[in-house]
Amino acid sequence: MGKEEEIARIARRLDKMVTRKSAEGAMDLLRELKAMPVTLHLLQSTRVGMSVNALRKQSSDEELIALAKSLIKSWKKLLGASQLASCCCKRPDPPRTPTTPRITTFPPVPITCDAVRNKCREMLMLALQMNHDHVAVGADCEHLSAQIEECIFRDVGNTDMKYKNRVRSRISNLKDAKNPGLRRNVLCGAITPQQIAVMTSEEMASDELKEIRKAMTKEAIREHQMARMGGTQTDLFTCGKCRKNNCTYTQVQTRNSDEPMTTYVVCNECGNRWKFPCLPAVLLSPYTDVL
Repeated sequence: MGKEEEIARIARRLDKMVTRKSAEGAMDLLRELKAMPVTLHLLQSTRVGMSVNALRKQSSDEELIALAKSLIKSWKKLLGASQLASCCCKRPDPPRTPTTPRITTFPPVPITCDAVRNKCREMLMLALQMNHDHVAVGADCEHLSAQIEECIFRDVGNTDMKYKNRVRSRISNLKDAKNPGLRRNVLCGAITPQQIAVMTSEEMASDELKEIRKAMTKEAIREHQMARMGGTQTDLFTCGKCRKNNCTYTQVQTRNSDEPMTTYVVCNECGNRWKFPCLPAVLLSPYTDVL
């Protein structure tokens, strides 16, 4: 049995342990990996790094976790060693061109001779390789990017502007420094190529951006409710911007029913808006004519 087959066998056994949530015999497998001279190519072709990382996250055995971390740390160094070797070559490497995806445990991706599609696959691959997260999980970014592009192409049907915009959107979100969780989920398989290919911008957004959008939507709904309810015109308010008294106020129940309604005021002259937690007392008194 070759080295690649042996590592792939260990990776499959680790995956079964993760599925069964049983780490019996895992230490022996990790020690086998520790004794093997693993290369960057073997990491990418067998994806053993993902299997070890998944086992580490699930296990509560401190010795097992420590050994798994040690393996992952040593594998991370392989990327730097690979780059150093390429820099020391006497002759410069030829320009990289898209190649046929390697045969791995994944289903093979159809080869394409379309220059646009090949360029999109290359750009997706570079986005997935941001911050070298792919080394820790042993992801084959070249194959994964080809899968994502193939799913996009099948969904759109051609390489027109809709296809290009879809690809650009994936690349932008995968490279977003404020949303590293998206890229990591794609690399580790939590988000499949089929899913990332059709996700909307809202679905790909970071949790922080989702909260901002949620707040903006809530505010827009309030303003819409206010606009539909019309309002009452009054000269008892003075606009803080234009200092005029041509205003309209509306009350909306934004809190609990036993609490006062919120009063929204709009200046009919300049459009300035402001609000009060309740209706000012001057508007509740039938005997007051001015603020």
